[in-house]
Amino acid sequence: MSFSVKKNAITLTRGDTFKATISIANPDGTPYEPEEGDSIRFALKKRYEDDNVLIEKPIPTDTLILVLEPEDTKPLMFGDYVFDIQLTKANGDVDTFITKSRLTLTEEVE
Repeated sequence: MSFSVKKNAITLTRGDTFKATISIANPDGTPYEPEEGDSIRFALKKRYEDDNVLIEKPIPTDTLILVLEPEDTKPLMFGDYVFDIQLTKANGDVDTFITKSRLTLTEEVE
């Protein structure tokens, strides 16, 4: 594997494929099962205060698998980025359940 995940920190070789299952918990710690009409999205920026989102990807509610394709990270510079993952429920409630996390893109030999 060309990536690692420790807690919510991701290290990924730039231009490689990343696939990981996302888990969501209810306040009582039990697993949250997405309902019809829910949506989940991953968003990546260089810094939190930046306006420009570099990568925004939907995460399918039926699989809960986040996939970053090679073309998603290939144009980015090596280094650290920040991301979060947000659940928007069918009723409009929003829960950013993974916040202020880091993704580090490492070098590759081309």
